Amino acid sequence: MSLTNKVALITGASSGIGRATALLFAREQAQVALVGRKREALQAVQDEIQKANGRSFIALADVSHEEQCQRVVHQTVEHFGGLDILVNAAGVFASGSLMATTPEKWNVMMNVNLNSVFYMMLPAVPHLQKRKGNIVNISSVTGTRSFPNVLAYCVSKAGVDQLTRCAALDLASSGVRVNAVNPGVVVTNLHRRSGMEETAYAAFLEHSKTTHPMGRVGTAEEIAEAVLFLASGRAGWITGVTLSVDGGRQLTCAR
Repeated sequence: MSLTNKVALITGASSGIGRATALLFAREQAQVALVGRKREALQAVQDEIQKANGRSFIALADVSHEEQCQRVVHQTVEHFGGLDILVNAAGVFASGSLMATTPEKWNVMMNVNLNSVFYMMLPAVPHLQKRKGNIVNISSVTGTRSFPNVLAYCVSKAGVDQLTRCAALDLASSGVRVNAVNPGVVVTNLHRRSGMEETAYAAFLEHSKTTHPMGRVGTAEEIAEAVLFLASGRAGWITGVTLSVDGGRQLTCAR
């Protein structure tokens, strides 16, 4: 599934699924634009890519702001000469039931998890159309199933899924594919960044072994492999798909 000479822009590239995807794409010979808010973390990813003789470019941005999304797409095209693949991997997590979700928390979740995907698509699509490129969005099992106490997160990811399907129809005639990957629980810093302490996170991962039929949680690298498939020519007739990569979690009832 070589991506030789393909240009990929990856948001959330400093950690987790975005980082794993950037490293995998670079190994597959893609030229990778690393987008995130923290230069030091992005630099660490770039250093790893350079050690493997890969090519990458750092573009600092907070993707919850439309003008910054426009800027990083412009910088990527200017630096590499075009764009073939957009991977929207930036995301945040917060727990909370309906009555425990403040408008502030709601807006943060929607801005980062959902609005940023739309903001990145708008400037990227004209460039993707020139090369018959594609978009892969990182969604979640919470986009396809309802879970208690994660209201805003569930809604934001359901929005990503519907945005994926609608955009796939809108762009199909121009040769641009749009798909999403819906992970189950994956070991990343997502929950830690939300404020979950290490003891609670360890207990959450242990409990998650019982909620995923395959008896374990996933890795960022496993999700990156699915992203690679959807972004590659081997998925050339696949669009509008929300691909569950979750050890069977979407098949079960909430517990």
